[in-house]
Amino acid sequence: VQLQACGGGFVQAGGSLRLSCAASGRSFRTYVMGWFRQAPGKEREFVATISWRGDRKYYSDSVKGRFTISRDNDNSMVYLQMNSLKPEDTAVYYCTGTNVLGRGYWGQGTLVTVSS
Repeated sequence: VQLQACGGGFVQAGGSLRLSCAASGRSFRTYVMGWFRQAPGKEREFVATISWRGDRKYYSDSVKGRFTISRDNDNSMVYLQMNSLKPEDTAVYYCTGTNVLGRGYWGQGTLVTVSS
């Protein structure tokens, strides 16, 4: 599967952004999808993940209650709605997919910048 993320940009603290990730290739609906991020000078960290049916979602403590992950299996899309953004959310955000065999795939990142 190939993953293409978009939707990053510049936003003021308290604002919102919606990231999108388009997947190409077959069997998208069997993939566990997720988002990771990497802030400048920091390690890459987990943000959110969603099961293949979309019925299970997990979030990092730092984004819980502010971010929402969702997916559209018919159109091979996954989204990350980000509300109440904080300067510490500034990072490059990566879309990820994991197939039934546990193999992981990464898309290119999209930059989110939150100003204070």
